[in-house]
Amino acid sequence: MYSNDTTTLFARLRGHEAGEGVISTAIAVLIMAILGGLMWLAFSGVFSTAEDRIQSEVESIGG
Repeated sequence: MYSNDTTTLFARLRGHEAGEGVISTAIAVLIMAILGGLMWLAFSGVFSTAEDRIQSEVESIGG
């Protein structure tokens, strides 16, 4: 009887966790996409500012 109760318990627990891996992966992918977007905004902002500064320095050197 003990082994039958244990098997039933494991079967019930396994059934409740059926989609946990997929959901966790989807959340991780969503977080990584948001972080990637924020990093891209920061990256483009830094290089836009750097481009403006470089352009003004080149013009002052050449003038």
